[in-house]
Amino acid sequence: MGEDALLLRLGDAIDGETNARVHALAARISAERPDWLRDLVPAYASLALFIDASAFDDGGDPLANVEAWLRALPPGDVDAALSQGALHEIGVRYGGECGPDLDAVAEHAGLHPRDVIALHAEAEYRVAMLGFAPGFPYLLGLDPRIATPRLATPRLRVEAGSVGIGGEQAGIYPRPGPGGWRIIGRTEVVLFDPARNPPSLLAPGDRLRFVPTGKLP
Repeated sequence: MGEDALLLRLGDAIDGETNARVHALAARISAERPDWLRDLVPAYASLALFIDASAFDDGGDPLANVEAWLRALPPGDVDAALSQGALHEIGVRYGGECGPDLDAVAEHAGLHPRDVIALHAEAEYRVAMLGFAPGFPYLLGLDPRIATPRLATPRLRVEAGSVGIGGEQAGIYPRPGPGGWRIIGRTEVVLFDPARNPPSLLAPGDRLRFVPTGKLP
């Protein structure tokens, strides 16, 4: 990734096991926190390392030095990494104006809308990565019975806090904007605030539960 970054690929699929290894490796590198490390950015199956090349004064290739350091690094503890993420409870109002696609998801699954809500809220999710928009969490853990394809034509505007399903993934829109995920509810929790430290409420590796609020449809 240019002269000051490396992209470590641990796989090429969206699955919990690969993502757990990504977070374990990120935790292992963070524990060492070498002087040359500027930032770590985990994704579903890869980990980006951003490097301060000026931290190397031996005249060698900084990326080669980092590669050698990585090869000597002991493997990360997957179980420990998965247990370290903070647990968040996100209140969600399902259906109606807040969840215009709830009925469509229920029809696709062959379930009653309340069964969809129950399955969605019973699961514990893991923040696999942040992307698409500042603070947008891609969540693993969706019950496969309610996995639903994205809209054929994305909406021009999805409200902030909208809780959606995109295939086998779950997510939350942190701000208004276009989007093609199936919206089944909405939360009032602010996921991203530039004035907050850190700005993003959720971090990769965190855990999340949805809690139904208000009157169920």
